[in-house]
Amino acid sequence: MVTFARFGYRKTSMDEVARAAHISRPGLYFLFSSKETLFRAAVTQALERDITAVEHVLADIGRPLPERLVESFDHWAGRYIGPLARDVAVVIEDNPDLLGEIVQTTPRRFEELITDAIAVESGRETASPLAQTMISASIGLKHQTASRELYLERLEVAIDLLVQR
Repeated sequence: MVTFARFGYRKTSMDEVARAAHISRPGLYFLFSSKETLFRAAVTQALERDITAVEHVLADIGRPLPERLVESFDHWAGRYIGPLARDVAVVIEDNPDLLGEIVQTTPRRFEELITDAIAVESGRETASPLAQTMISASIGLKHQTASRELYLERLEVAIDLLVQR
């Protein structure tokens, strides 16, 4: 993903990816038949890793909900803030046609996880609008902040306001 982020999907060559992975180009083609297949596998792995981390955090019901929500958003969006990290998010967002349904299913799954966690404490009818508002706040903060730390500080304020309403 770092190589794709650095050069963009179109300008990334399999040679560059092989070099970054410390394997030969033929070895890379043995594992992935094309650049598109490799890109799709890399993005899928990253998104699945993010969703798994979110599931794990939200399942820890011994911790306060706002704390779990902030950490979940950090896994989902916060880690993609900063110069190179932002480029990873951009290369994913700029190539939805290459990625298939994963770019729709994982954001939906994230929203479901956030909604379910909120519903336990706030009830089902208010959980969905709260989750959607938190996601919108996260998207806005992701574009307004230059660092992960600032994103998390401001997101914590937004979540506290929404959860304690």
